[in-house]
Amino acid sequence: MQQEMAYDAQGQPHPVVDFHDDYGGAKLGFWVFLMTEAMMFGTLFLLFAIYFYRHTESYVASSGHLDVWLGGTNTVILLVSTYTMGLSTMMLRRGRVRAAVLLVGATALMALIFLGIKAVEWNMEISRGIYPGSGVLDALDRGEILFFGLYFVMTGLHGLHVIAGVALMSWVLLLIRSGGIRPEHTIVMKNVTLYWDFVHLVWIILFPLFYMIGV
Repeated sequence: MQQEMAYDAQGQPHPVVDFHDDYGGAKLGFWVFLMTEAMMFGTLFLLFAIYFYRHTESYVASSGHLDVWLGGTNTVILLVSTYTMGLSTMMLRRGRVRAAVLLVGATALMALIFLGIKAVEWNMEISRGIYPGSGVLDALDRGEILFFGLYFVMTGLHGLHVIAGVALMSWVLLLIRSGGIRPEHTIVMKNVTLYWDFVHLVWIILFPLFYMIGV
């Protein structure tokens, strides 16, 4: 396909750059998006810190009810999935498209396993009658109510980001198949990888906040 050209006042030709190839703009735009995400989670982390300072004993006691092994397993899963997602981008840039596809698929599978384990955790708490608005939770002291309220909000919000990550990985696979992502055009792949790094980073903070203070 012939490169489209534009000409300046002196008659000099210049290649027309499609917005899909605007690497700098795509990267900057995505970093701005991640900054807004960081501000949202940062506000929640600040709330957690304030209430932890005010209700330390209740927070520690509540944390002891969470399953640290399930939370730890999910942490390992996200750590490995971040590696496979980053490796997929590297493979694609080297022209190893099939390897990149398999690694993206493996990352999406690990994300689904993460969600499955998180669903088991939530079910364990709900079966004890611990969920927002329940009579059992409302009967606890203020610190425990705040802890579990933030637990469901923050892990739930993170879970939505994991679901979005799976959707983005599925989109990446479709784009690779259609040629929208190729070894010389990887900006979408890189941005999705960066997004998944952010999702992993948020969990790395959430895990010690909710699971480790009661150990």
